[in-house]
Amino acid sequence: MRSSPPLRLLGIRVAVAVPLTVAISAAMFWVASLSPFDPLAAYLGSNYQFATESQRTAMRAAYETDMPWWRAWWQWMGGLAHGDLGWSSTQSQPVATVLAERMPFTLLLSGAALLTAAVVAILVGAVAGMRTGGVVDRLCTGGAVVFAAVPPFVVSLGLVLVVAVGLRWLPASGAVAPGADYTVAGVLWHAVLPWIALTISQIPWLLLTTRAAVVASTQSDAVRGARARGVHGGALLRGHVAPVSVLPTLALLGTRLPELIAGAAIVETVFGWPGMAAVLVESAAALDFPLLAALTVGAALAVLAGSALSDAAAVAIDPRVRVAA
Repeated sequence: MRSSPPLRLLGIRVAVAVPLTVAISAAMFWVASLSPFDPLAAYLGSNYQFATESQRTAMRAAYETDMPWWRAWWQWMGGLAHGDLGWSSTQSQPVATVLAERMPFTLLLSGAALLTAAVVAILVGAVAGMRTGGVVDRLCTGGAVVFAAVPPFVVSLGLVLVVAVGLRWLPASGAVAPGADYTVAGVLWHAVLPWIALTISQIPWLLLTTRAAVVASTQSDAVRGARARGVHGGALLRGHVAPVSVLPTLALLGTRLPELIAGAAIVETVFGWPGMAAVLVESAAALDFPLLAALTVGAALAVLAGSALSDAAAVAIDPRVRVAA
């Protein structure tokens, strides 16, 4: 029995993702080896300037920082095959522990922002596209163009200045009050501002894409025929416009994941959110290969998975769509 087109597409994408991810991990080690930063400085800290050259040589041999990039990559791959992600020199703990402690915060923030942005963009974009030239259309289009040009850190700083400092409605940073333990209510309360900032940064292009798709579909022969048969309003939108218009938005969702990851890193830094942003910067600056490799490969897998899932959803929604793997 033949599998469905979406499953076949996902199977092909998985087969392609495996060698591609291996190549990306190797490229990361090679590019990181070209960095002018000395990873030994991360181990010695302030003592680095006072260490003699012989001491530095001995330390490089002890910590294996003088290992060729390809050997370090092969060693990391061998550990990965056995479930060992290595030891993070910048965090002084296993990489798996770093990911377990910080990744949930990043996934919570990014997932909630992406879901909210998609829902808002699809709903508002559909309404604006159905009433082209109206007040809602002009306001939404103008607002989307403005916010698309505003960097996420500007939106974040504006929210901190107005909501946290000026109005004192919400906390400005962190995921918990100083000295307090983590609680679900506390984390959610502290996540409101970074969630709003990241959501705002993701809405504009999704909204504009949905609006353009709705406008194009309303001018199609199928929709004109439906209107001639007396189908209008919500029935027209649900039955004839939305199924076609949602496909470009799904495709865009898969391709915007790199921007979501970059935006999340910026927002986390501004709000002091205990996610992966801080450790990503530290690992890159100190050439913390095990942690940097895990973050790079994880980001690549997220992008590949997002693209594959959006294409598979498009094929499932509209069987006429044929996506080349």
